[in-house]
Amino acid sequence: MIEQYIEHLDIDGFQRDLIQWYHSVKRDLPWRINQDPYRILVSEIMLQQTQVATVIPYYERFMKLFPTTKGLAMADDQTLLKAWEGLGYYSRARNLRESARMIEEMGGFPKTHEEILKLKGVGPYTAGAVSSIAFDIPVPAVDGNVFRVMSRVCCIYEDIAKAKTRKTFEAVVSRVISHEDPSAFNQGLMELGATICTPKSPKCLQCPVQFYCQAYHQGVDDLLPVKTKATSQTKMKLVVAVVKNQHGEYLVSKRPNTGLLANFYEFLNFEYLGEKEPKEFLVEKLSPICKKVESVQFIGTFNHVFSHRIWEMESYFISIQTGYEEVIAENDYLWISEQQMTDYPLVTAHQRILKNIES
Repeated sequence: MIEQYIEHLDIDGFQRDLIQWYHSVKRDLPWRINQDPYRILVSEIMLQQTQVATVIPYYERFMKLFPTTKGLAMADDQTLLKAWEGLGYYSRARNLRESARMIEEMGGFPKTHEEILKLKGVGPYTAGAVSSIAFDIPVPAVDGNVFRVMSRVCCIYEDIAKAKTRKTFEAVVSRVISHEDPSAFNQGLMELGATICTPKSPKCLQCPVQFYCQAYHQGVDDLLPVKTKATSQTKMKLVVAVVKNQHGEYLVSKRPNTGLLANFYEFLNFEYLGEKEPKEFLVEKLSPICKKVESVQFIGTFNHVFSHRIWEMESYFISIQTGYEEVIAENDYLWISEQQMTDYPLVTAHQRILKNIES
């Protein structure tokens, strides 16, 4: 089955032209300064679901905080989540720390593809990327960019939204990957997908492997890759209370240590089902917690989009007069000064609300 996709491909020429192009145009990225597998692992985890331009400042700050696996393995939740704050998909950070702990227990970074694949949160793509880039092991690293490039080069019409399709693409890449320079080959595919072979309006006339591209010659590049639409996102309506006391402190709570945004801090919020007016509903919910409410001011409505859900947050600024014991005694809440807010990992959705107040 794989033969039908590569029978017309000059594999040696494709490898040569792709690798030469990559070496001549590759972007100057901080994780490319050497072949340190830890640095590469951190970059690949951060780059999942996140664009390069967004990742760079986070990556540089993260590597200063945790330059070695030993430092990351010892990181506490608050420090780790604060370093990752804003990148989203926070399970990536926890898995990365667990991988660092595994590496420390092993006595060093594993050097085989099979062992790298056993690290926490490391799937076939990440294992392939680290193996090929750090250790020059000729294994495929199939991400969205590679799906797109190879679907066009080889005219593969299989639906990339289906899990079984990955096996097809991995088999194709395994057949055409360079064994002399697998690092440059895999990074070349990624770079090509990111800069030339883009989802819309690919720059075919600038493509270094245009000669080999079946989709270009057939005029079907805009039809590939084939990807069915994901299921619709669930909307969740919330009413958010940014509570501030007479001392200039904000009232926050800590999310559970499992599940979405585990161990992050957030302003008080309640799911709203429309049984009352949002303001009335919020005041009622706050009454057992905040006894002396001085004012309730509408801030605005904010949406925060996750992969499978959307938070629709109607937000209010609540000014109160209170003693610490009134709020803290029977509830898992914490008063944080404005200066301390930068020390605690606040969920990104609520950071936007806070910035709106401050501005």
